[in-house]
Amino acid sequence: MKILVGVAHPKHVHIFRNFIKVMEERGREVKIVAVGKDVAEHLLKRYGFSYILIGNNQPSLIRKGVSMIKRELLAFKIAKKFDPDILVGRAFPELAHVSVLLKKPFVVFEDTEIAKSVHKITIPFTDSVVTPLCYKGSFGEKHVRFNGYFELAYLHLNYFKPDPTVLDDLGLGKNDKFIVLRFVSWNASHDIGQHGIGPKMRAEYISKLEQYGRVLINSEAKLEKELEKWKLEVAPEKFHSLLSYAQLYIGEGASTATEAAILGTPSIHVSSTAKYCGNFEDLHKNYKLIYTFSDDGQALEKAIEILEDPDSKRKWRQRREKMLKEKIDVTAFMTDFIENFPESFYELRRNEEENNKCSQEF
Repeated sequence: MKILVGVAHPKHVHIFRNFIKVMEERGREVKIVAVGKDVAEHLLKRYGFSYILIGNNQPSLIRKGVSMIKRELLAFKIAKKFDPDILVGRAFPELAHVSVLLKKPFVVFEDTEIAKSVHKITIPFTDSVVTPLCYKGSFGEKHVRFNGYFELAYLHLNYFKPDPTVLDDLGLGKNDKFIVLRFVSWNASHDIGQHGIGPKMRAEYISKLEQYGRVLINSEAKLEKELEKWKLEVAPEKFHSLLSYAQLYIGEGASTATEAAILGTPSIHVSSTAKYCGNFEDLHKNYKLIYTFSDDGQALEKAIEILEDPDSKRKWRQRREKMLKEKIDVTAFMTDFIENFPESFYELRRNEEENNKCSQEF
């Protein structure tokens, strides 16, 4: 079996890295095509993957469009030569269009409800869209769901163990308290018109949070000069370990907010986009692992409330245990789904139809 995997974001590398390793251990041939964004290439190299770079992420819509055409041409040449049995990725337009030309199936693993523009040019060309059970929305007959979050593909206990050397790297002791604060660049196509922590509030966040521990700022965009002293300098592959030891995560990064919650770290997402995300709703409603706010002042108040509670970390760890017992090993699900596709798709559809029928009867 030959599998072509597309990654266009650091999170994609994490989602697929264990999937790729398991598939290769089973004797499957995997080729990776990548779009450069942030530390995606660093992570691919760090985890020992060979890949072909087909382009880089662009900041404006016009440049994104022009770049996508070039990426599609290169992706087509690579795919035609490799001749995959199946293509796999997130909502990756280039692979979707290439799959149609090659007449090969393309499976999308997706959880970003707000990425409407990307979905419009990707989903019509896919064979199956796989999302968490809590995903808000439907992709029709090609849509199937699983009971978990994609972050569990790399943060499940079967694959993740925090690396304590990250504390040494930052001069932190095991009993030291620290808070991770994250800012995003807001240049994704689905970020247009959205907002998070206002520029005037950044200094207040630092001032208030520092009363409870060291503040470490992780930022996609270049930080203002006056905030540089709080900038987090850590190897990207150790970031999740750092997050697991933190007293609190608060910030604009949606993926990081989910990761923190899954790791048992009190998590606050500050963004007008939060209301669209099924992951957040499930993690809050069923497990109380995350809080979301579009108002940055209210978010800061909640952060202080959590930090004032000396027992907050223990509470989150207990809630995490409950969540892990109820969710699946997502990497195991992904590998089995792809290896047995399309039969795996039809089986999931039948199960969902049966469950819906039973629910209607009751």
